[in-house]
Amino acid sequence: MTAVRLWTSIAMLLSACENDPAPKPEARPAPKQGVEIIAAPAGNEEATALIQRESAKAAERGRKLVVYVGAEWCEPCQYFHEAAVAGRLDSDFPTLTLLEFDHDRDLARLERAGCRSPMIPLFSLPDASGRCTERRIS
Repeated sequence: MTAVRLWTSIAMLLSACENDPAPKPEARPAPKQGVEIIAAPAGNEEATALIQRESAKAAERGRKLVVYVGAEWCEPCQYFHEAAVAGRLDSDFPTLTLLEFDHDRDLARLERAGCRSPMIPLFSLPDASGRCTERRIS
């Protein structure tokens, strides 16, 4: 997948969540502008619990959470991660929070959370239960 197609696909995925019919609180702090990456910690905590917690935190700050699954050996993952860290995606995704999982380390708990994909990188919008939905790009 080319970089342009990847960014376009991510933009389409995120624009789908902009039409969220959930009511918004009246007073909301201004969100940090730009892509924020939260590395999922290694360990035995279920991915669903971690995703639920980070989704709630992101929502409180007026941000959108997307589950991101990548790997150190994956070239598109490296390219995307470097672009996000360098701030090159901030203007396109000013309120995006990525919960980043490592495909190799976290595979078992990702499978239990419905975040399995035959290809990476994977970007998925989670549901309220912390499971990855079919609203995804891989």
